[in-house]
Amino acid sequence: MAFNGPHINLYALLGVKLEASQDELRASFRSLSKRFHPDTTELPAAEASERFRALQDAMAVLSDPEQRRKYDSSLNDLFIDSSKISNKVSIQQTIIPERRALSGGELFALLLLGAALVFSLLIGLTLAFLGRS
Repeated sequence: MAFNGPHINLYALLGVKLEASQDELRASFRSLSKRFHPDTTELPAAEASERFRALQDAMAVLSDPEQRRKYDSSLNDLFIDSSKISNKVSIQQTIIPERRALSGGELFALLLLGAALVFSLLIGLTLAFLGRS
């Protein structure tokens, strides 16, 4: 995918600042690729593939020092004030699937976990009280 201009903000796509180091780029890419990989997301397959490919293409450009320099230069050549470009990704908020409601089984499991916690605390307090006597 060719990025010929500022219509795609690669930094925002990866959720990093313009000054991000290579380590920050890799960490962000790793996190986002796990979230949006077609095999691990709840997004429709076509949309997931498109978003994952965009992440890969952005990483390919920004991880290569020469391509990154050219991309940054193209931003400057088009008189884009880099301080106006979002430093944090807002696209993440729009592509994360909405949370679904918990199912009855999940709610029951949470109830059992809570009951086990309370029961464990009661046993611990009882043993502590009996041990002092």
